Amino acid sequence: MGPAQIDWRASDALTDEDIAAAVRDDPDAAPLLGDEWFDKARLVTPPPKELISIRVDKDVLDFFRSDGAGYQTRINAVLRAFMEHDQKKKHA
Repeated sequence: MGPAQIDWRASDALTDEDIAAAVRDDPDAAPLLGDEWFDKARLVTPPPKELISIRVDKDVLDFFRSDGAGYQTRINAVLRAFMEHDQKKKHA
C-alpha cells in the first residue's frame, strides 16, 4: 500500500488502546518486553575484528556481494558457523 492509498483519517482516529490491541493481536509483532526481561538482559559485545587480506573465488565473492551491503559480515557469519560446528564435533 503506497502513501496515496493510506486512509489518514482512520489512522488519526485510532486511540492508544486501538493501537495496543492491534499490536497485541498481530502474530508478526515482537512481544512486549517487561521488567523481567530487562532485568536479565545483558550487553553482548561482539569480538573485535581483524583486518586481513584473503583470496576468494570470484563467484563466491559475487554471491555474497549480490545481496548488497554487509557482504563481509555475511561471510564472517558463514565462517563462524563452520568454526562453531567444527568445535562441537571435536569436543563431542
